[in-house]
Amino acid sequence: MEWHDDGIILGARRHGESSAIVELFTPSHGRHLGLVRGGRSRRLQVVLQPGNSVQATWRARLDEHLGAFTVEPQVSRAASLMESQAALYGFATLAAHIRLLPQRDPHPELYARFLDILPVLPDPLVGAREIVRFELALLADLGFGLDLGECASTGSRQDLIYVSPKSGRAVSRQAGAPYADRMFSLPDFLRLDDGDADRDAIAAGFALTGHFLTRHVFEPRRVAMPAERERLVSRLRG
Repeated sequence: MEWHDDGIILGARRHGESSAIVELFTPSHGRHLGLVRGGRSRRLQVVLQPGNSVQATWRARLDEHLGAFTVEPQVSRAASLMESQAALYGFATLAAHIRLLPQRDPHPELYARFLDILPVLPDPLVGAREIVRFELALLADLGFGLDLGECASTGSRQDLIYVSPKSGRAVSRQAGAPYADRMFSLPDFLRLDDGDADRDAIAAGFALTGHFLTRHVFEPRRVAMPAERERLVSRLRG
């Protein structure tokens, strides 16, 4: 068995005296593990840092085997990510979310989003805004997408400012007014591709996606929300 693909390194751990087991996120083969022989060498340790992009070849005798990677560097981002606390928290949050996906299950749209987010992670507001958008896309890929296009009560596409915590559907200002204290706010940047967002809007976005991630993904699996995500939200509020 053999394939070739691009990949972003999520992490690597030591294996034996000289090798490493590397976790890649790839567009065509999803989240995939493989052994890199000599991965502990000085040359490869620099390459196998979280956030770096590589060209990877995976080989194994059988598809169900761990297999081995050979990698060639494409884009080195690890150093710039390590210089920013916001970037470190953001990358750790995204990597934890990607680990919710089944191994070897391709999610090319999430991969493209992840690739686009990496350069902006050092910007605290822009990076956080894009992480919220990634979480919204993650929910959709896992089968729990929110319907933010029209009002759940009236069908209107105008003045949508709430989201129902039960249905995950948008609600207009007028229809939601009697229940405003029980609704989530719907920030404009989650409906508009080019929408800017301030700290309050991004925090509202995190509250919205966090509610549905907890309900549909984390609680059923009995795992906690990533601590790094909580630190990102605290930075926004602080």
